[in-house]
Amino acid sequence: MRIWFIKWKDNHQIESTVVEDYSEDTRTHKVLGALEKACYKFDLMTPIWLDPCIAEFKKYHRTRFYQDAFIEEIPFDFLEMRVLEED
Repeated sequence: MRIWFIKWKDNHQIESTVVEDYSEDTRTHKVLGALEKACYKFDLMTPIWLDPCIAEFKKYHRTRFYQDAFIEEIPFDFLEMRVLEED
């Protein structure tokens, strides 16, 4: 599985990373692990999965985490998460 994480500010991509996980773990564990790895790289606290984020991710294999999903202030508009490749 490959997941792309993008930080957006004023409709511009300011930073991105791709996290790969080809282990035998479940899809859910891969997604949560990838989010933790990306947030560690970006020096962010891991966001909370709010209901709209979960619904969007299930339907479109991507979601956006806005300020309301983070406990601390973020210096960008949102963090986008897109599945690029499934196992």
